[in-house]
Amino acid sequence: MEDLTKLRNKINQVDEKILSALSERAQICRAIGETKRKMNLPVKDPDREEEVLAHIKHAAKNLELDPLQITAIYREIVNMCCSVQE
Repeated sequence: MEDLTKLRNKINQVDEKILSALSERAQICRAIGETKRKMNLPVKDPDREEEVLAHIKHAAKNLELDPLQITAIYREIVNMCCSVQE
């Protein structure tokens, strides 16, 4: 049982890193949103979104992660960041 507790603690540490990275991404997206407003650009940029997803799919394959699952997660992240930009 001790091994399971140690592994779960490692998961908790990884989760904290993920949340920290998401927070950093959201802060950057707020700045992007401000820049887009100044330039009168729309929040949504389908070409950029596809570029991000293509990059993520490739990176997922290299890390032996399921590209479809990672794409689904990143679609949610992109949606979150679009709402942060508004």
